Amino acid sequence: MKLSEMREKTVDELQQQIVDWKKDLFNYRLQLSTHKLENTALISKTKTLIAQAKTIIKEKENA
Repeated sequence: MKLSEMREKTVDELQQQIVDWKKDLFNYRLQLSTHKLENTALISKTKTLIAQAKTIIKEKENA
């Protein structure tokens, strides 16, 4: 998801998306520990998406 798409969403939608990404991140970490995760870049990409969404939420709260 691009930053411009994130900025168009509401705070509630972003918070729900963060929950979904955290679930995905948990699953990726489990797959990594069992050596079933083929694309390890998914972990860092998911962490980045979570951080970006949290930043946009803060921006919207402060505005």
